[in-house]
Amino acid sequence: TTHYLFIVVVAANSTLLTINAGDYIFYTDWAWTSFVVFSISQSTMLAVGAIYYMLFTGVPGTATYYATIMTIYTWVAKGAWFALGYPYDFIAVPVWIPSAMLLDLTYWATRRNKHAAILIGGTLIGLSIPLFNMINLLLVRDPLEVAFKYPRPTLPPYMTPIEPQVGKFYNSPVALGAGAGAVLTVPIAALGAKLNSWTYR
Repeated sequence: TTHYLFIVVVAANSTLLTINAGDYIFYTDWAWTSFVVFSISQSTMLAVGAIYYMLFTGVPGTATYYATIMTIYTWVAKGAWFALGYPYDFIAVPVWIPSAMLLDLTYWATRRNKHAAILIGGTLIGLSIPLFNMINLLLVRDPLEVAFKYPRPTLPPYMTPIEPQVGKFYNSPVALGAGAGAVLTVPIAALGAKLNSWTYR
């Protein structure tokens, strides 16, 4: 029980860290133009946190539990903005849960092999998060209208969205995001697992 309560606290705080460190990736006005950054940061956040705590408990399912907490916490933030009068599509909530389920499935299918979880699970996270989030962004009703009609009061002038860049996919951001996410999450997740092993020496 203590382990799971600890995960709740860390998942909530890691979500806060994600929002405060690069909050523009959550918002419709920049979600399209910064999709690669979005993919890297979300893949890394999920891989590091979920793998660390899945190995911490040794229980398949912990990664999905971790991602669920992050999702709920972010929906609370979405609700807060909505309560302030912004449209429902103002924040696009990242899709963490399906990727976390793939990680849990990898850990279970390999008989709790932590190296397989890091290599295979980390790669699956990096490849799947950009895909799931692109589908999520495609469901936004009218990103151009939301981006220009409802600018955030804290958005600095140099980050004002440029219309020709919003919603244009000349460089295939899904492929770029998936590749970058897959490459970067594996070594970072490995570092997290190493730190985990040092804890119990």
